[in-house]
Amino acid sequence: MPKETLGYVRLEWTCPRCGAKNPGPQKLCTGCGASQPEDVQFEQPAQEELITDEKEIQRAKAGPDVHCAYCGARNPAGSKNCSQCGADLSKATARASGRVLGAHRDEPAEKVPCPFCGTPNPATALKCTKCGASLAQPKSEPGIPAAQAPRRGLSPWLFVVGGAIILVLLACFILSVLTKDVTGLVEAVSWTRSIAIEELGPVTREDWRDAIPSDAVVGTCTQKLHHTQDEPDPNAKKACGTAYTVDTGSGHGEVVQDCEYQVYADWCQYTAQEWQQVDVVTLNGDDLNTRWPDLQMSAGQREGAREETYKIVFDADGKDYTYQTSDAAEFAQCQIGSRWTLQVNKLNQIVSIKPAR
Repeated sequence: MPKETLGYVRLEWTCPRCGAKNPGPQKLCTGCGASQPEDVQFEQPAQEELITDEKEIQRAKAGPDVHCAYCGARNPAGSKNCSQCGADLSKATARASGRVLGAHRDEPAEKVPCPFCGTPNPATALKCTKCGASLAQPKSEPGIPAAQAPRRGLSPWLFVVGGAIILVLLACFILSVLTKDVTGLVEAVSWTRSIAIEELGPVTREDWRDAIPSDAVVGTCTQKLHHTQDEPDPNAKKACGTAYTVDTGSGHGEVVQDCEYQVYADWCQYTAQEWQQVDVVTLNGDDLNTRWPDLQMSAGQREGAREETYKIVFDADGKDYTYQTSDAAEFAQCQIGSRWTLQVNKLNQIVSIKPAR
């Protein structure tokens, strides 16, 4: 899915040494003067404003900043020598980039109370307008967990029931694959054969206009989403998701949104003449003399699908086993009284049969 850039915003970082909040592009902490550490993460401000200064936009586009391998100073992407010690930056470490920070915060944010004096401050302020303290929220002290919303876990009964179902299914599977050989005599046979009768008749269906048969009568149509694609199309509507901010590694965030093109087409009702089953003729027997039923068809009718089912009952030491098949050749071999080797699973179901030697 293609991404569209809406612009760039300044991010923030919090000094791990003194806790002061700082503008993302700023290298030194405004509170204590310490250099920005390599592992400090950029954060979204409470309210993001798109940058309009072209030079700053170009810097944001340049890519992640790099940290000097000798002194650790932060330098803009593309720099050849360190601005602090003059060292060659060919071995410099680029900051991590590409992390999605969250939805773009373009709505006016509520004022932020100072964590020290309580004075309300604009959401974009880095320091308290009254006492000058950093507006970074203090972290929890060691051993004192931050307040969290209560977590609602899954009910233990769900695991119990789910486990029981899995055990039952596993047991059935094992019983169905474990087999033993049993010798049985053919005690009885039966068969059923059926033929469907079809005739042409009107059928109402729905489909895309270009997939409707040429001889069908088209009814009402509506525009419906057919598919999505990455490229524009005359019949497509552009649809974009919620804008979100991505860390560029330069102290700036790229505001992007995922977009696609939705292609619409006619979805129509239509009526067509199709062969439909109107009757089934069935014939049964309890011998090996299998045959198909005679058909009495009217004008405009035709023979449809044929189905055949054969059952053999075996006696194995006084216990009956029933075997069902659709193989007419196999059924024809099952003479009454003939001996067969039956492969039977633990559920007492016949898996296969073969003439006994």
